[in-house]
Amino acid sequence: MRTTISSFLALASTQLAWAAPPSAHSKPFEHLKRQANSSSSANLQVDLGYEVYEGYHNSTSDLNSWKGVRYAAPPLGEYRWQAPQPPSQNRSSVISGSEYGPICPQSPNGGSAAPATYGDEDCLFLNVWAPSNAEGLPVLVWIHGGGYGQGSNQQDLSYIIGENGNNFVGVAIQYRLGAFGFLSSDEVYRNGVVNAGILDQTFALKWVQTYIHLFGGDPTKVTISGESAGGGSVMLQTMAYGGSLGTELFQNSYYAFAYHAGCFGGNAYGFETKSRTIFNCLVGKDTQTLQNASFATSASANTGIWGFLPVTDGVFIQDLPSRQMTKERVNGQRMLVGNNAQEGAGFVPQNITTEGDLLDWLQLTFPTFSNSDIAKVLLYYPSSNASTDPSADEYATNGYTGATALNQSAVGTGQQQRANNIYAETTFVCPSYWMAEAFSDPPRASYKYQYSVLPALHGYDVSAYFGPAAPQQGNSFARAFMHIVGNFVTVNDPSISPAIANGASSGSMNASTSGNAATNWPQFDIYNPVQLNLNQTGGREISQETIGDRNSTIYVSPGLMNDFSLVNAYTWEGGRGMRCDFWKSVGGIVPE
Repeated sequence: MRTTISSFLALASTQLAWAAPPSAHSKPFEHLKRQANSSSSANLQVDLGYEVYEGYHNSTSDLNSWKGVRYAAPPLGEYRWQAPQPPSQNRSSVISGSEYGPICPQSPNGGSAAPATYGDEDCLFLNVWAPSNAEGLPVLVWIHGGGYGQGSNQQDLSYIIGENGNNFVGVAIQYRLGAFGFLSSDEVYRNGVVNAGILDQTFALKWVQTYIHLFGGDPTKVTISGESAGGGSVMLQTMAYGGSLGTELFQNSYYAFAYHAGCFGGNAYGFETKSRTIFNCLVGKDTQTLQNASFATSASANTGIWGFLPVTDGVFIQDLPSRQMTKERVNGQRMLVGNNAQEGAGFVPQNITTEGDLLDWLQLTFPTFSNSDIAKVLLYYPSSNASTDPSADEYATNGYTGATALNQSAVGTGQQQRANNIYAETTFVCPSYWMAEAFSDPPRASYKYQYSVLPALHGYDVSAYFGPAAPQQGNSFARAFMHIVGNFVTVNDPSISPAIANGASSGSMNASTSGNAATNWPQFDIYNPVQLNLNQTGGREISQETIGDRNSTIYVSPGLMNDFSLVNAYTWEGGRGMRCDFWKSVGGIVPE
């Protein structure tokens, strides 16, 4: 199942049990921790034992921040494609924490025409934001998205912390990307590790357990969060070392990457396979060669496909997420998970006008599907019209009456929307359902939502809960979303007060005290699959470019009002829960 590039906001808390086999239960920072000095976050100088960092105080937000904090040794040379290692001691001087660390090497998704963006392999850094005089506060850890090939930890967490009254500590981490973090093959497995980027994340979480008290955080009250691949990463962290026996170790793009790096193809490429393995050749290459190879391999994939992704390795990821989630073999106690209304359009070619076009796209996207499998997809995703009328109105569905996302949206209609929705559900939406289900039985708890503010494309929700808000996100909406996340982090329940839920511009005479769907948010249960739909009404209509050169209608202030409602997630959009059950049933043949 393509859950390895899940694109949703997911938060899991607390006291996550990053269980591991006995050999992985070592405490990597123990010998360094003994030298660390306890410190209140009021003291900007924090001694980690291996390094000393000087933070920065923002008098406006009353937050201290430490940027570019090293949490692991540089994964260079012989440490490429190996598990992360503790940092070496570097106590010759105090290190300034006022600047972000370098970003990791970047790899795009398939079909990218953008020029290569170079990073630095020495990129295992994190950032910390803490209120002044913080002590024993809950902790929010942010894992950035980007398809496991792009992105960084340069997301400012100060807005959401400030909106929640400076009552928690924020941490944003980086991890190896593209070929550096997710190269996989039997040779990599025997000589190093696959899923190195996921192991980096786990290592950073262990760092949080060891050191966050020095910044005023409580290591027993940690919530991990992420959007896009970060949401998928949260899912994988909740699955760590659990579930049934592993499945096949996929080759991923190993040989294509080796070819582009000059390590596969014989003497014509300066490499003699009899004297040296491909793996050893790759370890010995310079960083620019490897970065170019990672970029070229990723960019040559089909549109919407990422070249390097996590794989089922039988150790850390022991089963397909669609299967393991069904068994509720997960770490953690609570889950807040959601998806956007139109997740898929940005990853699907926007030239699908006939059912023939759709069939061609399906065969490219699901190459292991038989004709019978394709026929099942068409059965679960029926078409309301044989071809797309270029003049058909594009408008948002309401989710439960009239047209549905199967064929209609604000960014596409007919066969185009049919493809958009297939991609959205198999890649992004259904994993959010499975995660909600996996945490739905006591003593665990889960909460499910959908972000529906137009155009509600992939990633458009981030500015609402991290700020600053986008033009189509009213101030009341962004404030409510920030408090939903903040309440989940601090009191384990995303429900918010009527005053915040309704917002100052709601138009209600008793907006500060009247009820709202978000004020008493029910937990998600399979027998009562309640989902909170986060939307707005009112506002001023304008046109905004969304996908390529296509424009979409959005609404901006003045006049925007929060519109939150509780809906049945299974019957939503013409039976989305049933379609997610279908994708779960064929998960074993969907490409990772």
